[in-house]
Amino acid sequence: MVNRTVEEILALKKQRNAIILAHNYQREEVQEIADFVGDSLELSRQATKVDCDVIVFCGVHFMAETAAILNPDKTVLLPEIDAGCPMADTVDVEELKRWIDRYPYAPIVSYVNTTAEVKALSYACCTSANAPQIVKAVPFSSIIFVPDKNLADWVKKHVPEKEIIAWNGFCPTHHMIKKEDIIRAKKAHPDALVVVHPECRPEVIELADHVASTSGMVRFARAASQKEFIIGTEVGLLYRLKKENPDKVFYPIKKTMICPNMKITTLESILTALKENQYVIKVPEDIRIKAYEAVQRMLTLIS
Repeated sequence: MVNRTVEEILALKKQRNAIILAHNYQREEVQEIADFVGDSLELSRQATKVDCDVIVFCGVHFMAETAAILNPDKTVLLPEIDAGCPMADTVDVEELKRWIDRYPYAPIVSYVNTTAEVKALSYACCTSANAPQIVKAVPFSSIIFVPDKNLADWVKKHVPEKEIIAWNGFCPTHHMIKKEDIIRAKKAHPDALVVVHPECRPEVIELADHVASTSGMVRFARAASQKEFIIGTEVGLLYRLKKENPDKVFYPIKKTMICPNMKITTLESILTALKENQYVIKVPEDIRIKAYEAVQRMLTLIS
């Protein structure tokens, strides 16, 4: 049945001149049929370089929005409309507007893990990989950072000269790792390097050997001479790490580090998306233009 579903997906993909993008946290079988696997912004930017009419984004809602922001001439489909992001959802737009009034001297730097509407209110966007670099490059001494307080703390360590007014949001999956989990994992695998995501708690980051985004983890594991790694991010990434580094061993810090929203998408929902043009993600043009400017400013700041 799975093979038949895959065959149908591939046939429809060709027929509709579509590409399939899958985030690193997606199910294994979804990663397997994707044209590109990576982090959210990396995937959206990749789509701009490909001649296609349809983008099937196997991820969560804000990721499909980002793809739509960067690819306005293409149809963006999100196979599961209920695939959301609890961290992105912590930002109440009306409250954020009040923050803008309260801190008129501090522009917003928004993590890409935010809605299009939040990006549209932002001076610049950032990723987990370039957040310190972006905040340092922004020509203001104070910034509002949304939505991740843990990533804001990580940025503050790297850019202590800036005032960072942090939104009180976090990723439930990364936030579940505690200091004791690192100690326990290190005791079980004493020869392994601990690699964690900057969305983790500050006390977890303190105990890590390396801190990186998902794409950064992939690069680090590939380049490192070490053979064992304890990985502190959503368990979906371990599939790619093992696949690309068959001679190395990867352990999750906790097997329960699963993002339910990232696991909603199935081969069946991808097939339905292609068959029925479901669900089309559109961003109103006035919001899209402003959000696009924030993304472009990020790219300018790091160039």
